[in-house]
Amino acid sequence: MSDYDPHAVEEKWRERWAEEGTYEADPTDDPDPTFVTVPYPYPSGGMHIGHARTYTVPDVYARYRRLRGDTVLFPIAWHVTGTPIVGAVERLKSGEEKQLSVLRDTFGVPEETLRELETPMGFARYFIENHYKRNMRALGLSVDWRREFTTNDERYSKFVAWQYETLRDRGLLEKGLHPVKYCTRENNPVTTHDLLEGEEAEFQDYTLIEFEWEAPSASETSEVGRAAVVPMATLRPETVYGVTNAFVNPDAEYVRASVDGEPWVVSREAVEKLRLQAREVAVEEAFAGERLVGERVANPVTGEAVPVLPASFVDPDNATGVVMSVPAHSPDDWVALREAKADAERMAAHGLDPEAVRAIEPRAILTVEGYGEFPARDAVEERGIESSDDPRLAEATREVYNREFHAGVLGEQYGEYAGEVVEDVREALKREFVDRGAFASMYEFTEEVICRCGGEVEVAEQETWFLRYDDPDWKAKAHEAVADLTAIPENTREQYDHTIDWLNEWPCIRNYGLGTRLPWDPDFVIEPLSDSTIYMAYYTIVHRLRDVPPEDLTREFFDALFYGRGAVENPDDRALALREEWDYWYPVDVRCSANDLIANHLTFYLFHHAELFDRPNWPRGITIMGLGLLEGEKMSSSKGHVVLPAAAIEEYGADTVRFFLLNSAEPWQDYDWRAEAVGDVRDQLTRFYARAEAVIEADVPDERPDLRDVDRWLLSKLATTVADVTRAMDGFETRTASQAAFYNFEEHLRWYRRRTGSGENGIADLDRAGARWTLREVLRTRLCLLAPFVPFLANELHERLTGEPATEWPAVDEAWRDERSEFREALIARLVDDVRDIVEVTGTDPERVRIAVADDWKYDVFDAVAERALADDADRATAPDVGAVMGEVMEDPDLRERGEAVNRLVGDLAEVVRGREAAAVDAMRGIDERAVYADASDFLEREFDAEIEVTVEADADFERAGRATPFRPAIHIE
Repeated sequence: MSDYDPHAVEEKWRERWAEEGTYEADPTDDPDPTFVTVPYPYPSGGMHIGHARTYTVPDVYARYRRLRGDTVLFPIAWHVTGTPIVGAVERLKSGEEKQLSVLRDTFGVPEETLRELETPMGFARYFIENHYKRNMRALGLSVDWRREFTTNDERYSKFVAWQYETLRDRGLLEKGLHPVKYCTRENNPVTTHDLLEGEEAEFQDYTLIEFEWEAPSASETSEVGRAAVVPMATLRPETVYGVTNAFVNPDAEYVRASVDGEPWVVSREAVEKLRLQAREVAVEEAFAGERLVGERVANPVTGEAVPVLPASFVDPDNATGVVMSVPAHSPDDWVALREAKADAERMAAHGLDPEAVRAIEPRAILTVEGYGEFPARDAVEERGIESSDDPRLAEATREVYNREFHAGVLGEQYGEYAGEVVEDVREALKREFVDRGAFASMYEFTEEVICRCGGEVEVAEQETWFLRYDDPDWKAKAHEAVADLTAIPENTREQYDHTIDWLNEWPCIRNYGLGTRLPWDPDFVIEPLSDSTIYMAYYTIVHRLRDVPPEDLTREFFDALFYGRGAVENPDDRALALREEWDYWYPVDVRCSANDLIANHLTFYLFHHAELFDRPNWPRGITIMGLGLLEGEKMSSSKGHVVLPAAAIEEYGADTVRFFLLNSAEPWQDYDWRAEAVGDVRDQLTRFYARAEAVIEADVPDERPDLRDVDRWLLSKLATTVADVTRAMDGFETRTASQAAFYNFEEHLRWYRRRTGSGENGIADLDRAGARWTLREVLRTRLCLLAPFVPFLANELHERLTGEPATEWPAVDEAWRDERSEFREALIARLVDDVRDIVEVTGTDPERVRIAVADDWKYDVFDAVAERALADDADRATAPDVGAVMGEVMEDPDLRERGEAVNRLVGDLAEVVRGREAAAVDAMRGIDERAVYADASDFLEREFDAEIEVTVEADADFERAGRATPFRPAIHIE
């Protein structure tokens, strides 16, 4: 018996699979192949353990489908489009210490190799070859490596160009002014995949209320605000009637500037934001916010002048850096004004009259059920909020804003809108004041956004090409694709529909970067999310497309390939030949991807497939995957808080890494990599290997020998396990499947070893032919069940056991199902638990355990209960009518004499059978319970090191014997 050496076993199988081309998938006679995909990696850095899980999950499913007899295609490629790799190279070449630290310390790039990374594709190739491919091979991913490509390949660009020319001709691409995320360092639009921080940030369309500085009197010297607009941003333009004052940050820098020819006063930070949003801005002078404190600004709607107060909480980097205050309806403003009133010393220090500040009163502008005159005050006082630093203030603000929007009724000052609910008239009211020239607009993010290059990202309005995801017909097709989809988990289906509903135009180009040039406007590059919508189709042909010169890959070539002979005149025969392979593999059966990609990539994937391909070729299924933690914290390459797969595989072995990642959570759930737990998995696989070797080396008869009841029990459990694992794998419940195949069945084996007598290495007694045969059959079957999860170990042991690797998924052998054997073992197991409970409670060290089973009449009552329970449903027992059962049993004179005892027993036994399957109830009927315990007496004597006595209730002489009921004997310990 040899020790388990995972590295030797794994290297052997890696070499063998590579030499034999085991996972190179070509069309076969299989009429329904399986096509599995996962997002191609973006090699802007190294691979960490989170990536390992991302690619192992679909590999497990691909391996499962092969064992089920499917022809399976599982390809991979490399996404290099855009600027992250370009930015990484620029940071490297500039000697940025943080970037160098990540490369050297986190990802182990040798100093002498750094020069090779100073071109974008050199950088990408290094991480593709030395991290991703090396680790994927080490993990045993069953990838068809013939089909790999990068999105910077010339032929791939031809494919992407075909897609965009087709969409433009169908009116689904337009050019126009559109808000985009814009990196101020790279001077380039960016998308979610380019971001270091703020991936969840959304555009906020602020309304700018154009207040005006009141003209200073002749005695005043301030010239700052003369004839100037002071725009104040708000998401609630209807509250303009409730403004009582404005706030500025006295320590921030503000400017007077010409904005589209009009004088404005805004923060210094707002200047660049306004320029990016297509405004002409010329700064005339700069000054501290302190100079603005005490000025008065005129409300453009009411004409009233309100004072400007100092407030350090005003963020000059948010919108225009000037805030209007509506204390009656904003908890933030209520608390801020309350603090200003209470701090007379601070107000005086800024040249303000504290009494004038205290005289500012909130103004109610709407009513909402559940609040008093001032909703903001009620929300603050209800929570006991004392200061603007209280974190509960944000919750109070959200609540008030939400309730006022949906149920707030506008007051009489709103004229024709009086009596209307805010939600119904906000947009109409806004348009009216825009038309009057009182309101303007400005975009801002919901949170700070940072590009991967380290630059700040702002909202910019640019003339750009965008995809028309707002097209009603296109949306309808996308909804149909969702309806056809197997969405795992099912609750993600509504997320796709929701995304389709809110998605509008999507800017699909950028100014520079790697990738495909826009065919009709080559100054632009198609951005990363937009060039990765239908690349799954490219996988099906890429290995054969290399024989076609790039110049031949015209639009007509791809039309013929994807739409057939009739799509073009004189179709290229090479395209038609490739069409056969595309048609064989398509559609994509399963796509595994991250939950956060539902809001972009996955929904784009559905949009583009629904438009470009016929319904039979739309995606069949998407499985969502959760996020990974490392020792309870989020992984971060930049902070060095990652585990590299190569290191994990070196320490634990690839099978251990795979098995931990698959066992820790279902694919769609978050998981936590913990070194101690991974080590435990390694130990468990080592023990499994040792026990398997003992079975392999045992002399097992070819023909099935006589089996004991406990052998049949284990084989019945095996049949159930096969069914459970198969059901879980069909539903992509990989954790449930692996738990059932390994851990749950180990519990059955642990019981089997106890029942049969434990031998060397914890193996059941191998001296008995029936045990050897049973354990061999169990091992053979379990190795097939485990092969998708731990392919190296499983195939090694299966070949040693049978002479060939695991190639076939086990079928459920109904002949092995034995409800009666399972029930007998359940009785024994419960008896053991009951005896142990008594021993623990009494503190007794038993010398003799006396077991009394129920008298025969009680089993007669059970038969009546069981028959009645199955009368209404032949498959599953229902709660029987106790009165009807009593009517039947009372026809027996002997039972009738027992009266109330029978009545109680019927009620108890009704609960015993309720909900059980008919087969299980049938197995219970006719069980000789006394014989079950008597046959297990040797086992029971070993368990308790005591004499075992089994008798019937009537013959027992201990007090509790009369309490015995069917399947729950009375127990007495001496």
